[in-house]
Amino acid sequence: MSTSTTLEQFMEGIWKQNPTFVMVLGMCPTLAVTTSAINALSMGAATLFVLVFSCWLISVMRNIIPKEVRIATYVVIIATFVTVVDYAIQAISLKLYDALGAFISLIVVNCIILGRAEAHASKNTPLNAMLNATGVGIGFIIGLLSLGVVREVLGAGKLFGVSLFGANFQPWVVMVLPPGGFFVLGCWLLIFAAWERRKQKKESTQ
Repeated sequence: MSTSTTLEQFMEGIWKQNPTFVMVLGMCPTLAVTTSAINALSMGAATLFVLVFSCWLISVMRNIIPKEVRIATYVVIIATFVTVVDYAIQAISLKLYDALGAFISLIVVNCIILGRAEAHASKNTPLNAMLNATGVGIGFIIGLLSLGVVREVLGAGKLFGVSLFGANFQPWVVMVLPPGGFFVLGCWLLIFAAWERRKQKKESTQ
């Protein structure tokens, strides 16, 4: 596999198929856990771990998994790695575990992971599957952080728990509520769409 192909496999999920801003997948955790940057980063890292290793194992087993039960097999594989992440987060921080709540378990049915398993990992070599999954996972982390940073800064006046503006700052409480999540997501989608339209216009002009 050439270097250009390797880079393309990796970058595909970060930009061209960003799960948050292009494919608009995984909206449940995106809106629910991004009330703070640390929650966003933790959920993104957990999803990245599950995505990479489940896609790798699915790719390794792609020739022996019967087509009739492939989805059920994918779910079992994904659930295994989600269980590992679930216990790991409990061991690291119960506070973080409580903050992420049921959304850790819901990684099992995250359409980002199932989509990568069906569309890519089941049809490519383990290395290609891991590269693509890593890119998609990083793209998801970028999406979560984009929301988490804005919501925490405006909604609490903090970033990763560190106060930024002092005691006189009046937090925008709506930013840490569900309407704030939808508002910030909408703004980011608008910015991303405008950037893509400008890029396409520039290419067509050239």
